[in-house]
Parts: sequence; structure tokens; C-alpha cells
Amino acid sequence: MRGRPAVTDIILEFEGKLALIKRGTEPYKGTYALPGGYVNDGETIEQAAIREMKEETGLDIKVKYILGVYSNPERDRRKNISTVFICEKTGGEPKAGSDAKEIHTMPLSKIDFSQIAFDHDQIIQDYIKWKKEKGTYWSTKQ
Repeated sequence: MRGRPAVTDIILEFEGKLALIKRGTEPYKGTYALPGGYVNDGETIEQAAIREMKEETGLDIKVKYILGVYSNPERDRRKNISTVFICEKTGGEPKAGSDAKEIHTMPLSKIDFSQIAFDHDQIIQDYIKWKKEKGTYWSTKQ
């Protein structure tokens, strides 16, 4: 594989709403996505999640759980394997940055899944199941 295939995506629900970014760049410019991004050299995937959340949203987080690993070859422009963490807000104020045009918080029941980028619709659906059943999820789990 070329490039940096290790990716993290972040589930952060606070005050009853899920944190989403509105993408300011292609691909999927103008749609909503979970905050996240690539792991830099010398950092763990957990450190990348914390850094990416701060860069994209201005929020500080603590990693609490792993929702799952998503590796479907069709999930992104290239084969990106994402570890998705469920996190807790520890500070900061919402402020869009990095490739995020805007930050939004939405109740899970109000999310328009047709406006969600990448495979983040599946990840959010898995998170809704996780809230009821716990467990671990991945790209091909039924």
C-alpha cells in the first residue's frame, strides 16, 4: 500500500448530540463526516484521534472505547483502514479547522444519512447499535 493507510475516525456524542464536520475539501465537499484523519509518523492511533479532533473541531477528548475497524477497499479513495474510537469530551470549544468547513452537533435521530460522506453512515449506524448492544463492529459484520 502507498501512503498512510492508517486512519482514525472519532465518535463524540456530548449534550445528546453527535459531533460532525461539514467537509470543506474534496472528496465529499459539503457533506458531513466524522472527525478524523491520518496517523502521523511517531504517533499512536489514539494520539492521532486526539490530535485530529483538536485540529478539526477545537475539542479535547479522551479515548474511551473502540467501536471497530473498517477496512472495506471501497470505503475511500484508496485502501484506508480506519480504527473508530468512541470518545468523551474533556474540554475546548467547537471551532472548525483543518479540512472542516464547519462543525455541527446533531441528535442521532435527526441525521440525514444521505448527506454523510465516505462509509460514515455505516459507522454511525453501528454506533447506534453499540449504544444498545455494545460489541465490536467492522466493515463486513452483518
